[in-house]
Amino acid sequence: MHQVLIVGCGNIAGGFDADRSTSLPPLTHAGAFTRHGGFQLKACVEPDTERRAAYMRRWGVARGFDDMAAVAAAHPPGAFDVISLCSPTAAHSSQIDAALALRPKLIFCEKPVTPTVVQTEALVQRCAAAGVPLAVNHTRRWAPDVQRLADELKTGAWGSVRSAVGTYNKGVLNNGSHLVDLLHLLLGPMSLQFAGAALADHWPDDPTVPALLQTASGVPVHLNTAHAADCAVFELQIITATAVIVMEDGGLQWRVRRVIDSPHFRGYRVLDPGERIAGEYLQATGRAVANLHQHLTNGQALASTGDTALAAQRLCDEIRRKAI
Repeated sequence: MHQVLIVGCGNIAGGFDADRSTSLPPLTHAGAFTRHGGFQLKACVEPDTERRAAYMRRWGVARGFDDMAAVAAAHPPGAFDVISLCSPTAAHSSQIDAALALRPKLIFCEKPVTPTVVQTEALVQRCAAAGVPLAVNHTRRWAPDVQRLADELKTGAWGSVRSAVGTYNKGVLNNGSHLVDLLHLLLGPMSLQFAGAALADHWPDDPTVPALLQTASGVPVHLNTAHAADCAVFELQIITATAVIVMEDGGLQWRVRRVIDSPHFRGYRVLDPGERIAGEYLQATGRAVANLHQHLTNGQALASTGDTALAAQRLCDEIRRKAI
């Protein structure tokens, strides 16, 4: 049984699953670790006393601490196999250093890893030097349908990719990094061609920015923006030689329209009315924890790492710096 330390006791740590039926897929670290069966929540860190107490009751956590220094004073190095960082981004840098001092077998960190590329680069290097794998929760990398699509695009099952259009809001680093990371998985490395006007729709220091990217093979990729005050938007359209594939509602739904002969105009090819397919995004967190377990037990490769997160953050940082 792998011992887990949870750092931060908010929504992603367990709050979204606090009253959620166990018949539904888990959405949080605690929910997924508990459901898996190969992990034990040994301790948690949360400076808010009431929140920490409620979290400990809900998830059966034996010990709770105000900060990482208190954990280190009470536990020797090696006491935890996994340290899950569910705290605010600004706290990650110091907490990863404190986590490395505890010598876990793996660190599982919410994204962004840190607010800046320089900090993230340094932490990724320190984890590598310490021999501690860093998994980063770019969740869609663990969604089964996204993984299948990535394989299908790589093998040419949909024909040549012609273009892609992603739409997001709530910050180029906070939410845009999810989209850029997803595009990296599906289409490979991209370079920035143009960054548009910055939109301050939620975070004062992290605007939402439209951009034009290009893959290594020359495929244009457009990043469009929505406003966070209106609603949450995270969608992706991929146009290929044989179909238009659209991820909607963050991955909860997909729509596929395939190329067919026109029923009306001889010699023309058109798109059919399409089919809607239920997405598998809600399986992602459970599969992330299963991937962590397989990595710890038999060395299975992590689907999302500090290196993949750093690649996405570098491009997001360039978009933000070059916004007009």
